[in-house]
Amino acid sequence: MAMEATKNYTLKTDLVARMNEYMSRANATITEVARKMNISRTALSRFLSGKYDAENSKVEPAVADFLAEHGQSEIEPSVPMAAPKFYAGRDARDIVGLCTECQDHGKLGIVVGKTGYGKTHTLKHFARMQRVAYVECDDSMGCKDLLEAIEEALGIPPTTGSIYRKKQGIIQFFNVNRGYLLIVDEADKLINKYTQKKMEILRSIYGNNGSVGLVIAGEPKLETLIKGYLERFANRVDARTTLLGLSEKEVRDYLNGFPFEPDALEEMIVRGTNNKTGCFRLLARTLDNVLRVHRADGGDTITLDTILKASSMMML
Repeated sequence: MAMEATKNYTLKTDLVARMNEYMSRANATITEVARKMNISRTALSRFLSGKYDAENSKVEPAVADFLAEHGQSEIEPSVPMAAPKFYAGRDARDIVGLCTECQDHGKLGIVVGKTGYGKTHTLKHFARMQRVAYVECDDSMGCKDLLEAIEEALGIPPTTGSIYRKKQGIIQFFNVNRGYLLIVDEADKLINKYTQKKMEILRSIYGNNGSVGLVIAGEPKLETLIKGYLERFANRVDARTTLLGLSEKEVRDYLNGFPFEPDALEEMIVRGTNNKTGCFRLLARTLDNVLRVHRADGGDTITLDTILKASSMMML
């Protein structure tokens, strides 16, 4: 009986995913699809949102029949419309793994990587998870600014009074709401040879009985700054990862499905992997512009000339 229930759930999940994909690629609304299926918009909406019940028992077979009738060939474009919003390459997997470890076990982790390697993009992606607060730092931040940014990320009313009172309010929040992860990005901007007070505040918040995990991230100099000026902080670090950038195989995987001619593909690989300027950000921006030019010019393949036109729109 349990196995049968699992089978039904899997089938339904697959139908929901396929129907959402169909509507996305066909640029169709729930209302339009429901009309074609001869069911109510409400019934289809409830099914797609997981609120399926016995009263809507006709929805599941109707969805299955509709998808069988409207094959992928009708909606499959010759070229994907946009670059992938998130790519789970080696660096991204390492960041997600470190963040998960720190959140699950209340650990302190460090992520370092060059600008453009996808650090911030991946951290913001992970911050969509439950009980994760993300703060992006700035050179002009003072101690009070940092604490107010954390309060805002947590969605708690700002504590009035001194820096100490604000810090204690955040610590109290984490004591009551355990299992949180605090991500502090661009943390290298908080440290210099004249002051380390902001990082000491973070250490104090984290060091409160393991009630919260902490991940600090920044450019490669972050690790050097911590070792040089914050020995007590460095001694608390449980996990670290250094981003390596994209490999040739990852670039090919990222571009899979796009009709690049061989010399154009090689140019994109160089833009994603060369040691001086190659990075994920440049690759993604170039691909967005390449697709824009390709759609405007038409044609079956993406040529080197297409890339050169796209590059003229960018400041490299």
